[in-house]
Order: sequence, then structure tokens, then C-alpha cells
Amino acid sequence: MGEAVRINTMMEVQEMAAGSGIKAVEWSMKAGEHTFVVHAALLWDENDGILVDTGIPGQLEVIRASLAQEAVPFDKLTKIIITHQDLDHIGSLPELLSASEGRIEVLAHELTKPYLLGEVPIIKRGVLVPPSKVDVTLQDGDELPYCGGIQVIFTPGHTPDHISLYHKPSKTLISGDALTSQDGVLMPPNKAFTPNMEQALSSVAKLLDYDIETVITYHGGVCTERIQERLAAIAAGEQ
Repeated sequence: MGEAVRINTMMEVQEMAAGSGIKAVEWSMKAGEHTFVVHAALLWDENDGILVDTGIPGQLEVIRASLAQEAVPFDKLTKIIITHQDLDHIGSLPELLSASEGRIEVLAHELTKPYLLGEVPIIKRGVLVPPSKVDVTLQDGDELPYCGGIQVIFTPGHTPDHISLYHKPSKTLISGDALTSQDGVLMPPNKAFTPNMEQALSSVAKLLDYDIETVITYHGGVCTERIQERLAAIAAGEQ
């Protein structure tokens, strides 16, 4: 698993002050007989380059190639934030860390940490992943002083450890799998892969407290239209 078949950088969400910004980056990867597409988030400023989530295992070269097209080449990447334990989000983390020779810091929720350390089998596959590390343990409400300010929002349901990230300067939500999207329309989390949908919808309701203008969904891409309307509808159980 892991042959890259296509790299495409998505629309830039917002260019902030000179030398800083946030963007969704699309990775199209080969997973067995299937093509697997995800949308990671990339943030940067004069001090940091931050990648949110790492795709399925075996994606070091596709990630290197995609970052080479961006403001943050791989050798300028300083941090990786993990939204939750699912293999399509943490799969290439060990390879990225090995290639960086310890330069990259890893940030993850306290409930995600034992999965990344290879101490506990990931829930949906029941296997131990190759151990990585966690340099900074996150909790709900943490304010990260990077790229103008990033707030951690605990959004369990899709997994018990799930977090989303709110980038304050651009009013952008990096939703992980707490939300999906289709053709630019914000959608609920995937029911087939969300064991606790009731909790997941409660987490979506929590997002209504934030002034969100853009959402980067890992499965689906960027949404900019009717955000508050769609969040309210999804939290109420509508499609």
C-alpha cells in the first residue's frame, strides 16, 4: 500500500501576512486496487510549517513532492498535528519522522498518544501501528501559538480521541473526519466509519460556537458556502 498516482494542490484558503498562510493539499494515492484521495491541511508562517495528518502508510514521497510545490518544502516542516488515530491519518507518520531525523515535532490529543506510541491497537483495525512519538499532548480548548493562533476542539464520535482545529486568523476549521463534504457542500461524518454518531453530532453542534467561514474536510476538500446553516442542519441530524 502506498504507491502515489497523483498530486494536486487545492485552492489556497487564505494568504495571510507575507510569508504565512493556510491551504488544503490534495493527495491521491494507490491503496491496493483503489485510488484513495484525502485533503490534508498545511499552515505556515515565518517560524513554522505545520502539516495536519499524514495519509495512509507509504506516502513519504508523495508528501515530499506535494510540499515541494508549496511554501513549505519538507525540510522546512517543523510540526505535524494528528487529528485522530485512524490509519489514513497516521499511516505515514513514522516515515516522515524518520526522514526528518527528529526535526519534526508531533502534536496529538492525550487520548491519541498511546496509539501513536504503538502501545494500544488502533480501534477500527485492531492492530498496533509502528511506534512514533508525541512531543506535545493536546486537550480540548488548548490555544497553540502557531501561525497566528490555532485552537484545539475536542470532537469525539468518529473516534473517541478525535480533535478538530480552528485557525483563528483565517476563520478556518480543519475538521479531520468530524465532517465530510461533497462538491463543496458540508456533510455529516461518514456513518459507516463513525461508531458513535450521536456523540459525533454533539461534536458538530459544538462547532456552532465558532465563527467559521471555511472548512477543510479530510474527505471532500474545501467548503466556503452556507457553513453555519450546514453545521446546524448536520447537528440536528439532517443530511
